[in-house]
Amino acid sequence: MSGIVLRICTSCRPVPDPACWARLEAALAAAGLPEPVTLARQACMNGCAHPQSLALQGAGRATYFFAGVDLEADRADILATCRAYISAPGGWIEDARPCGRLRLCLVGRVPAL
Repeated sequence: MSGIVLRICTSCRPVPDPACWARLEAALAAAGLPEPVTLARQACMNGCAHPQSLALQGAGRATYFFAGVDLEADRADILATCRAYISAPGGWIEDARPCGRLRLCLVGRVPAL
């Protein structure tokens, strides 16, 4: 696994279409991100009230938790958020406007240890 992981909750709403996972994985690989992002399935992340939830984590970086994400419709915003996360010192995104709709899905941001 790379140093940056995008975890997708698969408990309360399974990924709607198995090809959706492959499309997101391919989009991450083709995005030309400065660092690779590994896509990982994750059991319950306690965002059940607003599925689909996802988390963005990296060693020595802040952790972000989002809920109410549409993996298909928000794909471009997911990629933009990954780009902003990688570019931000310590993963702490100061200006979330480039993240598009995902900034409105943010539930929490936890500083790095």
